[in-house]
Amino acid sequence: MATDARAKFQNADFRPDFHADLTVSTHDGLQFWQFMIAGSVAGCVEHMSMFPVDTVKTRMQALGSCPVKTGTVRQALKSILQSEGPSALYRGIGAMGLGAGPAHAVYFSVYETCKKRLSEGSPNNAAAHAASGVCATVASDAVFTPMDMVKQRLQLGNSGYKGVLDCVRRVMSEEGFGAFYASYRTTVLMNAPFTAVHFTTYEAAKRGLVEVWPESVDDERLVVHATAGAAAGALAAAVTTPLDVVKTQLQCQGVCGCDRFKSGSIGDVIKTIVKKDGYRGLMRGWIPRMLFHAPAAAICWSTYEAGKSFFQDFNQQKDTGTVT
Repeated sequence: MATDARAKFQNADFRPDFHADLTVSTHDGLQFWQFMIAGSVAGCVEHMSMFPVDTVKTRMQALGSCPVKTGTVRQALKSILQSEGPSALYRGIGAMGLGAGPAHAVYFSVYETCKKRLSEGSPNNAAAHAASGVCATVASDAVFTPMDMVKQRLQLGNSGYKGVLDCVRRVMSEEGFGAFYASYRTTVLMNAPFTAVHFTTYEAAKRGLVEVWPESVDDERLVVHATAGAAAGALAAAVTTPLDVVKTQLQCQGVCGCDRFKSGSIGDVIKTIVKKDGYRGLMRGWIPRMLFHAPAAAICWSTYEAGKSFFQDFNQQKDTGTVT
């Protein structure tokens, strides 16, 4: 056997197949920029498709003269449609488009990079998934928070802003650059546990669903990702609703009669909410929040995984020289 092996290496025509091993060792076989594109497309599709639900949630969470003061999602939606028409549900969608694409590009690329380094090749490392999610949200929130603030102010009915550019200019001149990041700390404190729960639940649910359908995982791939994403989104949304209410208050302060806070202290905002609306005020909008995040996560993960599959096929064709 040693002689045969030595003869192979001495053979000038022999070429060891190292390329296959290198491809396997690459994380999902994708490059960094491919994760960014897949994530950016997924984020835009997710937020654009669910934007009306997000508008209802924002109106229910804001405390002031222009938000709807009704107890149910149906009543809130009816109030918006009767007083302002269907177009009101899409106010601020331009800001969402400008923010969601870049933010999700950062979000998923950082997540995949951290997951590769922290998981150490173990697909069942829940701690690595949670930590990677936290790193991803800290980075992406720095990109998304300014446009999210603009988006939420535009979503309020009588905010007085003509559009995205008008809102940006007026906030910059009247409140300063810091206003764009007034809720950043709260957003990170909300999204860190949200993302940790979300990614951990998603990875666990995905593995569980694959085990249920091991013989048809390729056929059920879309169903697996959508179902796991919906479960993860709903659970994470319910857990973090109080902090989302605080974030909305900070981003909409001073608009439409909403309270303006002397400091960005989370404690001060919570005290104000409890004083005005009781402890139930911290759960305002939890139903539309779950109605948003469950299908949104399903759409986002399905789109993201489809994008990854596209690039995996593209890379494979490129390696074999069959790209057209």
